[in-house]
Amino acid sequence: MAATYVTSAELKANLGIGTLYSDSIVEEVCQTAEDLINQYLWFDSYPVVGAGVYSNNAIVVISAPVTYVVGQTVSLTNCGAIYNGSRTITGTYPYTSGSVTLPYFINFPYNRLAFPKGYSLIQFALTHADEYYHQIVPYGKVSGVDTKDTAYAATPAVREAAMMLAVDVWQARQQSSAGGISPDFTPSPYRMGNTLMARVRGLLAPYISPRSMVG
Repeated sequence: MAATYVTSAELKANLGIGTLYSDSIVEEVCQTAEDLINQYLWFDSYPVVGAGVYSNNAIVVISAPVTYVVGQTVSLTNCGAIYNGSRTITGTYPYTSGSVTLPYFINFPYNRLAFPKGYSLIQFALTHADEYYHQIVPYGKVSGVDTKDTAYAATPAVREAAMMLAVDVWQARQQSSAGGISPDFTPSPYRMGNTLMARVRGLLAPYISPRSMVG
């Protein structure tokens, strides 16, 4: 899927590089900028910390309070081939409409009296052999129906931030960042260092997820 916050055509025009570089190289830089920004924007999505299968039911533990309800369809990614895809929720904990008890799963480390605060789980039908409950590292992701991709792609501040990041990434990959090629050089921080996102945080501030501000 092509990047939408800043397109390869837009980046080429801004840099004035015409057809000097292939579309795939420029697109990769555009997608990098979009991926970085998406880590900060507010979506209806949460980290998946663990999963398991028992009696043709899958359980997925989410690092967030109760968010989804029984009957809702969600999309799982980066959780492993068994769990990934569009899934319809059949049970939740803590409970929502239609749920009854905390499901039992092999090697499940939680119970009704010792369920971690700030966590929740969803259950959905999955025809598969039993699989021990296990952590998912790095975390997977579960998303609701509306993730605001289209809205952000049409938000001027988000698009400007994406362009600025893409230009920075492009320039960094095209030239030396050592700075030590001349005796009169002026030392400066590595441009791809921890100040990279700080340069566009003001543009993204109205749209940043509170979860991305922790730490």
